[in-house]
Amino acid sequence: MMSLDCFRQNSFRGSRPKRRLSLGEFKRAVSLSKYLVSLGGEIKGGDEEEWSADLKELLIGSKFASGRYSSVYHGFYKEKEVAIKLMSQPEEDEDLATALEKQFSLEVAFLFRLRHPNIITFVAACKNPPVFCIMTEYLVGGSLRKYLKKQDPRSLPHKIVLKMALDIARGMEYLHSQGIIHRDLKSENLLLGEDMHVKVADFGISCLESQCGREKKFTGTYRWMAPEMIKEKQHTKKVDVYSFGIVLWELLTALTPFHDMTPEQAAFAVAEKNARPPLPVDCPMALSHLINKCWSTNPDKRPQFDEIVSILENYSRSLEQDPMFFSSYDPSRQPTLSRCFPRCMSMCRSPSLKA
Repeated sequence: MMSLDCFRQNSFRGSRPKRRLSLGEFKRAVSLSKYLVSLGGEIKGGDEEEWSADLKELLIGSKFASGRYSSVYHGFYKEKEVAIKLMSQPEEDEDLATALEKQFSLEVAFLFRLRHPNIITFVAACKNPPVFCIMTEYLVGGSLRKYLKKQDPRSLPHKIVLKMALDIARGMEYLHSQGIIHRDLKSENLLLGEDMHVKVADFGISCLESQCGREKKFTGTYRWMAPEMIKEKQHTKKVDVYSFGIVLWELLTALTPFHDMTPEQAAFAVAEKNARPPLPVDCPMALSHLINKCWSTNPDKRPQFDEIVSILENYSRSLEQDPMFFSSYDPSRQPTLSRCFPRCMSMCRSPSLKA
């Protein structure tokens, strides 16, 4: 039986003090921990042995995030700081329980194969129905949404906007190159390291593009969701490009999209009225041009992420060379995205992207 000393406030050696757990959080974490360890909680068979967790090495601490069917805790695994996602199947809904187990298996399979500096790093997983856990690296900066909430509206320097946008786009370019659609790209699922390095996280509702259908069991988040997903139509990886457009808007404004609407109202406005968050009057034309391309109603008119990376790299270099670049940019005098793309790919791509 593993030690539960990790629930003491001072048990995380060398880490910042954490808030005390509520009695409910404590009981739930202890209960889940004991359950996982009691019957081993390890996944065995085939390649799964490579990533099955040794739960005797796991210490679970305070909860810092939660979703509809899961909670995320800070902890240590083999003395390494980790984030621990705990999921539990409902006893009263057999179909949902089956779907959650399938979701867990897919998320672990994706995380296990993904290797990129802008994708969250997988550590281990454990399975003992009705409880499952997934461990990933712990990033001290928290979510991009949390960071933006601390900023004044429209205060982020354009250099930082481009840096973060490039991190996200590079991670998504890699993800799409692996045939995976994220389907829930939003600032809450983008995590920051100590150096403001951004990583894409949470693949709970991701799917292979070849297998994505019109699933209604799990969906993304309305404020960031493409209109075709809201309407439950067949969708492609271009739904992630739409969501990226919303995230880029967030970076520019530090605001929540459709903040004056409920999620359901936002979904109706996007799907039925073609509404989008209002761009700031002082938004650089170069960025507004890209955002409008990304959140186009027609998925075919949205750029691919490899195009987006090339465009952002070009913007970043131009801004470095000329601080007034955004003031002088005129999209009508620039090559179209499709014409610029091959030139950018051959002349401008960084070797570091070949991860």
